Amino acid sequence: MALQGLRVLSLESRRSAEMAELIRKQGGDPFVAPSMREAPVDVVPEAERLFAGEFDLMILLTGVGTRQLHRLWGDRFVEALRRLTIAVRGPKPAAAVREMGLTPDLIAPEPNTSREVLAVLEGRPERRILVQEYGRPNPALLEELRARGAEVTALRVYRYGLPEDTGPLREAARRLALGAFDAAFFTTAIQIVHLTRVAREEGIEEEALAGLRKCFVASIGPTTTEALEEFDIQPAMEPSHPKMGLLVLEAAQRTA
Repeated sequence: MALQGLRVLSLESRRSAEMAELIRKQGGDPFVAPSMREAPVDVVPEAERLFAGEFDLMILLTGVGTRQLHRLWGDRFVEALRRLTIAVRGPKPAAAVREMGLTPDLIAPEPNTSREVLAVLEGRPERRILVQEYGRPNPALLEELRARGAEVTALRVYRYGLPEDTGPLREAARRLALGAFDAAFFTTAIQIVHLTRVAREEGIEEEALAGLRKCFVASIGPTTTEALEEFDIQPAMEPSHPKMGLLVLEAAQRTA
C-alpha cells in the first residue's frame, strides 16, 4: 500500500466513488472533488448535412459523445454512419460504434491522442470530414486536417461545465493553496482548467498552482499532460495504459 499516509486529490467526476476506493486500497487518504458535468448541446445544425450525405468521413473522438448522437438521432445516425468512413479515437468510441451494429474503419492506437488520429488518416482519400468534438474544441486537429486539403466541419456534441455543486472543487483549491495535498491525480484535461477557474474566482489561483507543483502529479495520458503543462505543471508520470486503475496502481508503485 504505497500511498500509505499520503493525502491524494482527485478531480474525477463520473467515477468519483470508484476513484476514492482505488486510492484507499493503496493506503491513500482521498479527497475527491468532482470538477465537471457534461452538458449536451441540443441544437446541432450540422445534423441535416450529415443525413444528406455531405460528408465522406466522420471522426468520433469519445464514446460518450457517440452515444449521445445515437440517443439524439437514433436510426438516422446509424444509417448516416453506414454510408461513411468511420474513424475513432481509441477503444471507447469504437465500442460505441459496435453497439450500433457497425464496425469502425480506422482506429487510432494508444495513447489515443490527436496525433494518432492524424497518423491513421495519413494518405486517406476522403476530403469532406465531420469531427465529433468533445468538451472543448480541438483546433490543432482541425487545422492539420485542413492543411492536408480537407474540408472540415466540427460537430460539438456536449460541453464540459462546472459541476452543479462547486463546493468540493473550491475546497480542493483552498487546500492546495495551503499545501494540504501530497499527490494529485488527473484523468482528463478539463480538470486543470476548471480547478484553476474556481481558484481564480477565489482569488488564490497562484497559491493553488504553487501547491499543486509541490505534489506528486499523475496524468492519465498525453492529452491531459499537455493541458497540465499549459499551467506549468509537470506530471511525474503517466500510466502504461490510459486506465484509471493503472493510474492509481502505478502511481502507488512510483511513490513507494
